[in-house]
Amino acid sequence: MARIENYFPKVIVYAGGYVNDPTDRGGATKYDVTLETWRNMGHDKDGDGDIDANDIKLLTPDDAMMVMKVGYWDRWRADAIKNQSIAESLVEWVWGSGKWGVVIPQRVLGVSDDGRVGMQTITAVNNSDPKDLHEKIRLAKLKFINDLVGKSIADYKFSHPQATEADLLKYTQKRFLKGWTRRINEFVFIA
Repeated sequence: MARIENYFPKVIVYAGGYVNDPTDRGGATKYDVTLETWRNMGHDKDGDGDIDANDIKLLTPDDAMMVMKVGYWDRWRADAIKNQSIAESLVEWVWGSGKWGVVIPQRVLGVSDDGRVGMQTITAVNNSDPKDLHEKIRLAKLKFINDLVGKSIADYKFSHPQATEADLLKYTQKRFLKGWTRRINEFVFIA
C-alpha cells in the first residue's frame, strides 16, 4: 500500500520556500501550501488574530506534511491504493488542482465523477493496470494544464489585444507551464 512518508519528501523538493507571485493564482505560498488552503485549516500561525501571508511565511515542512495528509492524501484515500506511483500521481494532481484532481481521474477510470473518493473509485484504481493507469493520468494532467494555460492566454489576449509574447509570459499562467510539465513528467511509474 502507498505511504505518504515515501511521497512527501518529493513534494518538498519541488515546493520550495515562500513566494507571493501576483501571476500565480495560489497567491502567498510556501511548500506548496497556499494562503487559502492554510485559512481553510484555520491556523493563525503568528497568533495575531488573522490568517494572512505572514502566517504562510512561518510554515514548516511539518505544517505542510499535516496539510498534505489531511487535505489531499486522505482525500484520495491514498493509504488504500496499492501502487505508490499511482497514489503519488493522484495526490499530486489534487494537491495542485483541487477537485479536478479527483473528478478527471474518475472520468479516466470510468466511475462516477462526483469528486469524492469512495470504494468504487479505489476499487477501480486498484483493479486497473497500474502502468497503463499511470500513463493515462499523466496524459490527462498534461492536457489539463495545457488547457488551463491556453485559457489564461486567451483571456489575457481578449482584454489586452496588443499583448506581446513577453506580456503572455509575464502575465499569464504560461510562465508556469514548463515547470508544471516537468513536475508531472518526473513522477514516473515504478511497479
